[in-house]
Amino acid sequence: MGDEKVETGIDGLDEMLGGGIPGGQIIALLGSCGTGKTTMSLQFIWTGLQKGEKGIFISLEEDEAAVASNALTFGWDLKPFIDGKKLTLVKLEPSDAKSTISRIHGELPAYIKNTGAKRVVFDSVSLLSMLFDGDSERRAGLFDLCKQIKNSGATALFTAEVKPENPNVSRDGLVEYIADGVILLRYNETSDGSDIQLSVRVVKMRRANHSRRIKPYNITGKGIEVHAKSEVF
Repeated sequence: MGDEKVETGIDGLDEMLGGGIPGGQIIALLGSCGTGKTTMSLQFIWTGLQKGEKGIFISLEEDEAAVASNALTFGWDLKPFIDGKKLTLVKLEPSDAKSTISRIHGELPAYIKNTGAKRVVFDSVSLLSMLFDGDSERRAGLFDLCKQIKNSGATALFTAEVKPENPNVSRDGLVEYIADGVILLRYNETSDGSDIQLSVRVVKMRRANHSRRIKPYNITGKGIEVHAKSEVF
């Protein structure tokens, strides 16, 4: 893959990353509920589709129709891409843990290879890690999944919930160690409590000369906009 950059499609974020995510990496997108993790990962997939890159969006939270209608609120019409076999939306059932895990292990690597998908999203890996029994199985399972995706050459985003008591750390504390990069989304109340400010920080990114500054962002009708020129107050 060399040092090819994969654009997220979020201008300010691509600027913070020095042009985008290094190709073939796995990035953990950490944040609490409402920070726009799903929106950001859909924007990543949509950007790829616009460039002719196939994508796979795996959701453990919403079914295919809900993901597609969520995307449509930002003007991203996924249906033609699904019909044209450029995009695969997959809903995995957390209630059926064992078969979900075996499906991922058995079908995903071949599926990425056969479809030629360049971008893969797991929304969210927090739920996925809950399907494993115990920490060592969880670690092995996540590690194995990352290895399979990396072997395919695809670039992947894993969204993960953070701990309520520590919004800098994923709920299972694992994904940020296994991933090549970590992007942290936070929302902070302003000092008077009248408003909420969303902020993004690239905590780590292998093979990238990235900004470590904390930058504000908004969720708009056209997706996420990161204000790379502004500072967070």
